Amino acid sequence: MKASRTLILCGLAALVSSGCATKKFVTREVGAVNQKTDALASQLEGTQERVKRTEARIDEVDREAQAGILDARRSAGDAMTRATEAEKAAKGKLIYTVTLSDDQVKFPFGRAEIDSDAKSRVDQAIAALKTENRGVYFEIHGHTDSTGPSEYNRWLGEQRALMVRDYLHEEHGIALARLAVVSYGETQPVVDNKTPEHRAENRRVVIQVLE
Repeated sequence: MKASRTLILCGLAALVSSGCATKKFVTREVGAVNQKTDALASQLEGTQERVKRTEARIDEVDREAQAGILDARRSAGDAMTRATEAEKAAKGKLIYTVTLSDDQVKFPFGRAEIDSDAKSRVDQAIAALKTENRGVYFEIHGHTDSTGPSEYNRWLGEQRALMVRDYLHEEHGIALARLAVVSYGETQPVVDNKTPEHRAENRRVVIQVLE
């Protein structure tokens, strides 16, 4: 009987001892897991912070890039404007003007033909330029009197200017790129249109030679 009680007590002691050991083990493992969780949470926070900094830097770089593109476009536009203005200035020096008016040469009424006298005046005007081989430009302005509708007069002035342009190109070999045509129609008379003589004076083609 005494031996049995001893065995029971020993078994109970063993169970108690085993239970304590198990509790300590669980506590130790839970503590380790908590430490790992805290470490992972800290790493996650650090990663999130780095991601935020990276995103902020990307946004900053993107803004800088966009600003750089705009600056480059503005600079290119400014450069183009300056180049265009310089080209205009280089080509804008008026050398002289030749006027072919109907009181000097004949522009048939309502037609865009130029006669032999007009061609002769053109030949004389550009002879020196061809001899010197100067790289000049020509603006050819067509004008009419006030007879007829304004739209028709603008068209007629253009046709007369085109006739002179084509003559300069075909007979004198001047490149079309150096020949500009503008029609003013009836809008720039040199005198009033009250008499036939004045109307004849207003029917004209003006050649401006520019360097």
